[in-house]
Amino acid sequence: MKDFTIKTMGLPELELALCWAAREGWNPGLHDAEIFHKADPGGFFIGMLHDKPVAAVSAVRYGGEFGFIGLYIVDPQFRDRGHGGRLLLHATGHLAGCRSIGLDGVEQQQSNYARHGARYAHANIRFEGKGSGAPIRSDFVSAIHPLADVPLPEIIAYDRQCFPASRDTFLKAWISQSNAEAFGILRNGTLTGYAVRRRCLTGHKIGPLFADGRGEAEALLAALRQGLGPEELFYLDVPEPNSEALELAAALRMNPVFQTARMYTGEDPDLPLEKIYGITSFELG
Repeated sequence: MKDFTIKTMGLPELELALCWAAREGWNPGLHDAEIFHKADPGGFFIGMLHDKPVAAVSAVRYGGEFGFIGLYIVDPQFRDRGHGGRLLLHATGHLAGCRSIGLDGVEQQQSNYARHGARYAHANIRFEGKGSGAPIRSDFVSAIHPLADVPLPEIIAYDRQCFPASRDTFLKAWISQSNAEAFGILRNGTLTGYAVRRRCLTGHKIGPLFADGRGEAEALLAALRQGLGPEELFYLDVPEPNSEALELAAALRMNPVFQTARMYTGEDPDLPLEKIYGITSFELG
């Protein structure tokens, strides 16, 4: 396979990879390419066969603590030829030294990731809902604030409780992106939850949704759904072990439409899954 080469993606190649993701039905956000790239400009790789792009993967490094593999796609015409495996091996080299590496594997790829040493942790379930829903509960109305009004260090500190490493650069771009809404809950001046809704090719994705409890999560969801049309779709990716998040999705009549397996190599991060009502994205963790 001497005609197969691997190079680091620039922004144009990342936009191409997200076009492939859209074709696979992964429904990327309108501004994902630019924001993903900021998380780790050296962490996106594209496989070229005779100078034609045929495969893509991301291996985003969050300092020396944590890495996340995602956006793993091989052009259907070039699957089962070993190109994806070579690309994945190259990408994991970028994460050398990380104590833990995570990924969300689609069902048909779980055995492949297991061969590379990844262990199953839990399922993440994508739920689909529609419409603006009920108003914010009266006991939370005064506690909800636009995230732009919350000091950034407080957001970063709260996020660090629910994510295995600091991701300041990514987070700054994520919470302030265009075509998005972001809210936090302040109780006695303390942040007890925050969430972001971003516009995607189809509908909106909500993530992250981190909250101290179901009441806060429900209030944030209600705030983010305000203004949606009655048939407008929104999505939430829920860790299956969070039973209250599953109950909330059921109460909102959301339907499961997709599932991944969260897998890790190295150390398993000790995350408070009871506070994670919606992960940020399948691509970056």
